[in-house]
Amino acid sequence: MEEFFYQATIYLGAAVIAVPLAARLGLGSVLGYLAAGIAIGPIFGLTGTETEDLRHFAEFGVVMMLFLIGLELEPRALWAMRDKLIGLGGMQVTASTLVLMAAAMAAGEPWHVSLAVGLALSLSSTAIVLQTLSEKGLMRTGGGRSAFSVLLTQDIAVIPILAFLPLLGSYAIPQFTTDGSISRDSAGHGGGHGSLSLVDGLPGWAVALVTLAAIASIILAGIYLTRPLFRFIHASNLREMYTALALMIVVGISFLMTLVGLSPALGAFLAGVVLANSEFRHELESDLNPFKGLLLGLFFITVGAGINYRQFLADPGDLIGLALLVIFAKGVVLFAVGRAFGLRRRRLWLFTLSLAQAGEFGFVLLAFSTQLNVIPAALSEKLLLVIALSMLITPLLFIAYDLLSKRMGDALQEYEPDEIDEEGPVIIAGIGRFGQIVNRLVQASGFKTVVLDHDMEAVQLMRRFGVKSFLGDPTRPELLKAAGIAKAKVFVVALDDPEGVVKMVAYVRRSYPELHIIARAKDRNHVYELYKAGADDIVREMFDSSVRAGRYVLENVGLSEYEAAQAAQTFYAHDRTNLRDLAQHWIPGVPASQNPAYIDRARELEKAIESAIFEMAERKRKKSAEAAE
Repeated sequence: MEEFFYQATIYLGAAVIAVPLAARLGLGSVLGYLAAGIAIGPIFGLTGTETEDLRHFAEFGVVMMLFLIGLELEPRALWAMRDKLIGLGGMQVTASTLVLMAAAMAAGEPWHVSLAVGLALSLSSTAIVLQTLSEKGLMRTGGGRSAFSVLLTQDIAVIPILAFLPLLGSYAIPQFTTDGSISRDSAGHGGGHGSLSLVDGLPGWAVALVTLAAIASIILAGIYLTRPLFRFIHASNLREMYTALALMIVVGISFLMTLVGLSPALGAFLAGVVLANSEFRHELESDLNPFKGLLLGLFFITVGAGINYRQFLADPGDLIGLALLVIFAKGVVLFAVGRAFGLRRRRLWLFTLSLAQAGEFGFVLLAFSTQLNVIPAALSEKLLLVIALSMLITPLLFIAYDLLSKRMGDALQEYEPDEIDEEGPVIIAGIGRFGQIVNRLVQASGFKTVVLDHDMEAVQLMRRFGVKSFLGDPTRPELLKAAGIAKAKVFVVALDDPEGVVKMVAYVRRSYPELHIIARAKDRNHVYELYKAGADDIVREMFDSSVRAGRYVLENVGLSEYEAAQAAQTFYAHDRTNLRDLAQHWIPGVPASQNPAYIDRARELEKAIESAIFEMAERKRKKSAEAAE
């Protein structure tokens, strides 16, 4: 027990000191964790053999990360990414493998060893890249989405690579120990579940069936079992049970995936996608986020602490040179592939620099290859250091991207959220052009508002004009609670991110069913999504201004101001009613042009509007004629 407390104190103490320091220096938390690991490992020697065991435990943070990412992706959005998953990701893995294989062959390695090396080094670090993209707010950018697509493809590619490596073992030359027996290096982790495996000893067709059954069970359980489970937990009124259930879901899925020989991270991602439309999604996110952050931090620390400093000090120039060579080779491939898929400028550089390192799956593939005698043990030890060094260099690549981004004049900057010290009956999320007008009208009418926005420049601009607003991400539940949403009467979603507006409306409607929600919509399809999400009133960005412009047209082609105003008012009322009618015929993900029922109903309603305006005009003419007589 004393040893456990000692180790926990060392690891947590190093993180508490190094990570805030790195964050204050603008280096990011990942580099802080890596530096903490190097300090307690190679520099001060405070760690021991527990580092490797802790690393495998901490890799569960990657599993949680992919589960949470899956929660942000609906199946429809994942299907829309298929071109990037297959094309962009597939081309990156293939091209990087071939380039690195050629480099290994040029160094004198046999082709089967070179191929195994290329496969191991072609995969990037899911943990470091996704964590850094999230911290810097780059996940939703074009380059960030492309990087995520490649990382997801790489995670999927681990499965066929693990199945392919034993074939290379037939070309390997047996390694003999000092007593003349064949070496059976067991350093790998590929067979850690032999006694519990559901597929060991089964023929290929049976393995495929068991694997498909496991995936199908995850999908069906996510659709049919999670809601009853959460309702049952909700009835207990014990908040910690939500956390226990969230952990049970991720741990259980990971265990099932290992039983059938698949990646736990892939299974967790699949489960997250299935649960993306669940009303309990936000509860899952809030429960798992702290665990994900701590486990990922522990993983980064173990990477730094696990560096074999004696081997590194024996030839540091060679190892650093090899790490830089891997980064350069992969960077060239990524740059070419990114340009081929239409990425330019900032997006291209983010895509290239973020994925140029080797990743944590390389540790697994190298260990497995060594176990199969595909890669010699000495070369494997060297490559493990190369992978670790490339991961250490990754935060510096993101710093290079930040510098390039500033030179291109479109840099992103992070700010600490404000402490909200006011409450009011009206909360407005977003203080852009739309939110400003709403806020001015409400405040001019004598009602207090609480304005939230994540754009520091917009908040500062409003403060110059005497409009108090608070800096922070209004999509975060804890910020809404701090703003007093539980006591508010009206919530206005004025953000310029259509997807973010839908998600926020859906969350607020579930959490605060009595609150009146007014949402900003981009177009008709967005209106339908917001109706489905639970918005009470929806305002299209261009609709009111377009109706007013149409009214001016009518005034200048012969109608009086009163007649034009009546026509505009009739059109407005009918269109508002018609949208609710058409929302019943709208099918998510299907273009209106391919929906016959929607088209037919839209035509009927358009004729109804024309008839209503015509009848209104006729009544006006008759009244005018009668008055003239």
